[in-house]
Amino acid sequence: MYRRNPLAHLPSRPVRSTWKFKKLAAAATAAALMAAACGEDVAPPPIAAASGQTSTSQSPISAPSSTTTLVPLSVPGQVPESYADFRLLPTACGAAAPPEITPQEFAEPEDLGLDPNVKLIATIETSCGPITVELDPGFAPATVNSFVFLAKQGYFDGTASHRIIPGFVIQAGDPTATGLGGPGYVVPDELPPEGFTYSTGVLAMANAGPNSTGSQFFIMVGDSGLPPLYSAYGLVTDGFDTLSKIVNLPLGTSRRGETSVPLETLYIETVTVEPAG
Repeated sequence: MYRRNPLAHLPSRPVRSTWKFKKLAAAATAAALMAAACGEDVAPPPIAAASGQTSTSQSPISAPSSTTTLVPLSVPGQVPESYADFRLLPTACGAAAPPEITPQEFAEPEDLGLDPNVKLIATIETSCGPITVELDPGFAPATVNSFVFLAKQGYFDGTASHRIIPGFVIQAGDPTATGLGGPGYVVPDELPPEGFTYSTGVLAMANAGPNSTGSQFFIMVGDSGLPPLYSAYGLVTDGFDTLSKIVNLPLGTSRRGETSVPLETLYIETVTVEPAG
């Protein structure tokens, strides 16, 4: 079963073509988790599904197995808290660790002159396999331009995902793996209109509040009733098997009490972008 892409045909920024993707289950968690520390770029905490909203569709992302390892933080340093910590862990999915990142910072992204009518295909190669995402520069031009610019600079290569919440989000794009890192500039908010649904497969930007978007992004791995406070700019079209592997990685509990810290390092090996079709 397929349904209309939530980024298509929106009144604030019309999109000429319609995206479609597999019908997915509502999988938001039942209660909000603790808010992130001040200044940290985060996808929002999981929240309960909007009142009256239900779904009976089948998700292509496998739920975590009953053997998923959850490790509470009882000793400082038990869970990774920086990129250096993540480099000491086994690599996720039995993969080899890529070369370490080369730190980069920019005053602003180059204007790539992207055609708003031409969709782009981004391939995010991870330790657990590839994820293919369709980007829409007509819906979020500044956001897509920044993401493509950073990808072309190799900014994401070798970075580690620092936050995974099964049924909610996979967050990445921070070279420090602390939730505090960024590219040195801020991307203007390009928020979806009221009524937008952050459905499974939606790609959006994490932030620390209004007009604080940098390089950190998240992929929804469960439908959510989140408010439209995060710039959405793409949709996963392939790689749901990869997402299933990722949400089944062992997790530890962060200092703020959130069970979301990967205990095997999920690297972004490369991000490549090309025109769709």
